[in-house]
Amino acid sequence: MKILFTGSNGLLGQKIAVATANYPQHSFLATSRGANRTKAMGTATYASMDITNAEDVSNVVGDFEPDVIIHGAAMTHVDECELQPDQATLLNVEGTRNIANAANEVGAHVVHISTDFIFDGKDGPYKEDAKAQPLSHYGWTKLEAEDIIKDLPSWSILRTVLVIGMAEDLSRSNIVLWAKGALEKGQPINVVDDQFRTPTLAEDLAQGALLAADQCAQGVFNISGPDFMSIYDLVGQVAAYFGLSMESVTRTDSTTLNQPAKRPPRTGFDISKARKELGYEPHTFNQALEIIANQAGL
Repeated sequence: MKILFTGSNGLLGQKIAVATANYPQHSFLATSRGANRTKAMGTATYASMDITNAEDVSNVVGDFEPDVIIHGAAMTHVDECELQPDQATLLNVEGTRNIANAANEVGAHVVHISTDFIFDGKDGPYKEDAKAQPLSHYGWTKLEAEDIIKDLPSWSILRTVLVIGMAEDLSRSNIVLWAKGALEKGQPINVVDDQFRTPTLAEDLAQGALLAADQCAQGVFNISGPDFMSIYDLVGQVAAYFGLSMESVTRTDSTTLNQPAKRPPRTGFDISKARKELGYEPHTFNQALEIIANQAGL
C-alpha cells in the first residue's frame, strides 16, 4: 500500500514519519510546503506540496498514486484563525477540497484529521455521533472540511483534542512545554479551570492515523488521550511530575483571558469506538509526560 501524508513538518507529521518504520509493508510519501524540516523520516521520502495550490496537489498526488492520503496539514492556532479568517478558510477548507479532489482522481482513501473544536463544549466528553456546533472560525472551517471529506466514496475522519508532544523546529510550543518553562522560571501565569479536555500525545494520534490508513477504516473516530482534566489540573500534573511549585500560577476562568476566539468549555472524547474497531490504545497523561521528558532530555 502507498500512503501519502500532508503536514509532515508539523508535530503530527513528524510523529507519523517516525512511525512509518513500523509499517515496512507500505511505502510512504511525506509532504509539506517548502523544504523538508523533519530529520527522522522513518521509511518515508519527501515531496514539497502546497495544499492551497490545486495544480500542485494534483501533480504530486498523481505522480505518487497513493492508496491512502492522511491529511493533517491545517491552520490550527485558534486565535490566528479568528484574526485571519480568509487564510484559515484557504488552508482548512480549500486545502482540504484540493486534497479531496486529488484523492478522487486516483481513487485514494482519505484519513482526515479534525478537532474537538467543532463542538460547543456544553456536553463533553463527546461520542462520534454528537451534534457539531462550533464557537470559532477555526471550528467552522474544520467542520466544513469534514463535510467535504464525507462526500468522498472512502474516508475516515479522526477527531482529536489538545495535541501535546516534542518535535523538531516547531513554530510554537505546546501546553506541556509552555507550562514547564513558566513554572521553572517562577513566571506568573493565568491558567483556566473551566476548560476541560482529554490531552492527546502526538505519538498516539499518529498511531490512530496509521491504524485507520492501514485498515482504510470508514467513518468518524475519536482519537485522544484517555484522561479527562481541566487545563488547571493539567498544569498541576506537569508541576507534580517535574517537581515544580504552582506558586506562580493564578487560577482563573476563560472570561478573564480576552482571547479573540471562543473556546468550548468542556470537550474531551469517548474513545471506546476507536479502541474497539481500530485497536487504538493511547498512553495515560502521566505516561505522555514521561515520553516528552525523555525526548526533551529532561
